[in-house]
Amino acid sequence: MLQVLQFGAGPIPDGVLRAMFAARKAVFVDLLKWDVPVLDGAYELDQFDDEHATYLVLAGSDGRHLGSARLLRTDRPHILGSFYSELCEDGAPRGKNIREITRFCLDRSLKAAERRQVRDTLVTALAEHALGEGIAAYSAVAEIGWLQQILAFGWRCVPLGLPRKIDGALLAALRIDIDADTPARLRAAGIAPSPAIAGDARVAA
Repeated sequence: MLQVLQFGAGPIPDGVLRAMFAARKAVFVDLLKWDVPVLDGAYELDQFDDEHATYLVLAGSDGRHLGSARLLRTDRPHILGSFYSELCEDGAPRGKNIREITRFCLDRSLKAAERRQVRDTLVTALAEHALGEGIAAYSAVAEIGWLQQILAFGWRCVPLGLPRKIDGALLAALRIDIDADTPARLRAAGIAPSPAIAGDARVAA
């Protein structure tokens, strides 16, 4: 099931949030060796995990984390604008109708076929969420290998500058434009969501 979550007034299914933060720790800290904060040795959270963040979480009926992404407002401090503005030739995109995609996370327990299904469902959910919320574009920072995958999804992507090597990783920034044609472009590129995984969206704010 897809859940759209925020910190703040409940009820929030915090078991799903705990599973998401634990999955982020398993992927970004244990696997990728990112130097980011870890809470209680089990959960990856940073200063952007606050009441202004929105989380798209795909979870099983038992609350098991499958995949997730965090969306940050760009009219407030966010990762690209705060830490990687040098990746943008004309400055990081900012605006009330622009969100930054961060912490795109596929659970390490997934098998290869499941990973593809969860990835495609989450990408589609990002496009549909944007259309439903009046979000015109996403921004993102990505390592070059992940960037190549993002470009292949079929949606309209605009590089914001040349890739640069930062802290040993080749990074690039991009803007993803969202409009009514985006879901069809994703489908044409083979990005097909799994109805069994997405289910009916549940919103908690």
